[in-house]
Amino acid sequence: MRGLVVILALPLLAAACTPQPMSPERAHEVCSERAREAAGPTGRVTIGANSNSGPFVGAEIGLSADYLAGRDPVAVYAECYQSRTGGQIPTRQPDL
Repeated sequence: MRGLVVILALPLLAAACTPQPMSPERAHEVCSERAREAAGPTGRVTIGANSNSGPFVGAEIGLSADYLAGRDPVAVYAECYQSRTGGQIPTRQPDL
């Protein structure tokens, strides 16, 4: 009997875990960021000082897998947008 309940509950659990499509505006923001990362290395430098520990310096460099694979940022954007909006075609270009 328990096995039957588990088998019947599996499709309901799968439906509950399926991600819901994003709004086109949010997908544009998220996918534009991903396209920017595919266009080249990203990074930032932090320089400052405080009264407790004195001066400090920090640096961060990011390389996306799309950039390393040499993928076109516009293609990355289009694929991302379609996957996040449930198959809709992008109506504008990414903000690079």
